[in-house]
Amino acid sequence: MPAATPGTPSLLRAMNDRAALELLLTHGPLSRTRIGHLTGLSKPTASQLLARLEAAGLVVATGTDGGRPGPSAQLYALNARAAHVGGLDVTPDRVLAAVADLTGTVVGGFELPYTEGADAVGQVTRALGGALADAGLDLSDLHRLVIATPGAFDPRTGRLRYASHLPGWHSPTLLDELAAALPLPVEYENDVNLAAVAEQHLGAARGHEDFVLLWNEEGLGAALVLGGRLHRGWTGGAGEVGFLPVPGHPLVRQVTRANTGGYQELAGAQVLPALAAAAGLDAGSVPVPDAPPAAQVAAAAELLRRAAAEPEGARLGFLRSYATALATGLASLVAVLDPEIVVLSGALITAGGDPLRALLEDELAELAPSRPRLVTGEVHERPVLRGALESALATTREEVFDTSRP
Repeated sequence: MPAATPGTPSLLRAMNDRAALELLLTHGPLSRTRIGHLTGLSKPTASQLLARLEAAGLVVATGTDGGRPGPSAQLYALNARAAHVGGLDVTPDRVLAAVADLTGTVVGGFELPYTEGADAVGQVTRALGGALADAGLDLSDLHRLVIATPGAFDPRTGRLRYASHLPGWHSPTLLDELAAALPLPVEYENDVNLAAVAEQHLGAARGHEDFVLLWNEEGLGAALVLGGRLHRGWTGGAGEVGFLPVPGHPLVRQVTRANTGGYQELAGAQVLPALAAAAGLDAGSVPVPDAPPAAQVAAAAELLRRAAAEPEGARLGFLRSYATALATGLASLVAVLDPEIVVLSGALITAGGDPLRALLEDELAELAPSRPRLVTGEVHERPVLRGALESALATTREEVFDTSRP
């Protein structure tokens, strides 16, 4: 099929098709009359459009609008099964996989715990296979897969950087091996960047073009969205703020070997028990330093939840110490980027709730020249995995909704 040219009937049809599909995605089932009203199309043109999209398998007739005065009207909905996408969230402890249909509804999921000696290709194929089986789908049903990892794959070399703690993911031929094992388009993205995508599409950052997402969970990181687009940097390392040198902690040298930096050592999960003890709180059972990262995060988050529940006395002092540590690094980001808002995300920051957010806002007002609004992330259920699915869906919808394509 030749490409449509501006002003041709085929281009106008494709534009109308896309507008109708976007409306069905946003509003759910609509009648022919309602689609015509929202698009400005006549009833005959709307009827032809729906017949065309139904024949293409993009919309389905689904019930009627019974209950209203007058004759019932046929309703049409986006065909959720017209395309499926996959998302993976990879950490040193496990791989989470999910499959979503074209509407964004998650139809299958699987969690694969890390096992010693596991290779990346095996982890990906087993986790994805489990999610597909849960959804009753085959690999051939997937249109696109987005894989989230700590760090980032350097676009110049194809090697994973900034994540030496991720076992099995550092082979120089890894991307070629994954491409051979997965016969579909696959994209790789930093995990914190995808948490920002989730907030941009579904959460606290909707409608905002310039924002920073500050994440603290198994590591400290940030995502930078400028002009509505993720800023990844030359090597994919934009936002790796855990390596940021900060006042209040000795310089960490050879950070790529140590896989840590000043900001991580000042405000990461591993320092929360010491901050609690310094404030006079019982830190409880503290995991040993080489305990799995998830165990350290869980213990630190529990400390913060208890303090935020009754933010007085020693508990308030603990929250204030943590807010100061977070604000020390965040002030540098705010001074350079001057974002409209800062989204606070990750298990540790959200565990501190509104009391921590208010203290952080006060500290930042004294340390940074501008005062962005601080908001708590709204995507609480596996935000990185949700962001991977949203990223895959955005590209897939662009392709599927373009009916001018061959």
